[in-house]
Amino acid sequence: MARESLPDSMRFIMKWEGGFVDDPDDRGGRTNKGITQEVYNSWRSRIGQPSRDVKQIDDEEVQAIYDGNYWTPAGCDLLRRRLDLAQFDTAVNMGTGRAIRILQAAVGTRIDGQFGPTTKRACDACDLGTTLIHYTQIREGLYRRFAQAPGQSKFLRGWMNRLNDLRREIGLPGFERIRQESDFGDMPYIARIPDLPEGAPLERWD
Repeated sequence: MARESLPDSMRFIMKWEGGFVDDPDDRGGRTNKGITQEVYNSWRSRIGQPSRDVKQIDDEEVQAIYDGNYWTPAGCDLLRRRLDLAQFDTAVNMGTGRAIRILQAAVGTRIDGQFGPTTKRACDACDLGTTLIHYTQIREGLYRRFAQAPGQSKFLRGWMNRLNDLRREIGLPGFERIRQESDFGDMPYIARIPDLPEGAPLERWD
């Protein structure tokens, strides 16, 4: 429920965020270690540095971006252990806005994409095991829906392998024997899901 769980969570993320990829069908675009070129450019601009190729990103930058762009904005530092990892992994793969909406749906509070006091109270009060099951079911449903979009079906097996490994990592029953090594399915990497604009429904894909 605090920053001390970030390093362990990062190890899980790095297991599924491979090296450099630049596939035209990957909606995340040009990406290295899970950081897209757009995100890298924006981050370097904020710290007063010129843009450069994401292939050149270093480990300190990776850590800072994951913390500042995903872990903290998605509210992971405010969540109980296991739920924080589910939220972090979802924010990285599907965007922080979509992750917050999934979390709100899973705990049964208003879905507005804003992690405020009401969402925090709902997360604190929820049954953790039931919430984790519901959370991962929502994420699976989105993957299966998005795989129906043109050019995206080739990513479904990798998405599901990552999600089922997350289920194993957070201790959901029935997933104890999921293979632990990274299996990206039909592609050499896990494709990113575009985040949601403010006010957009969970199912939006653009």
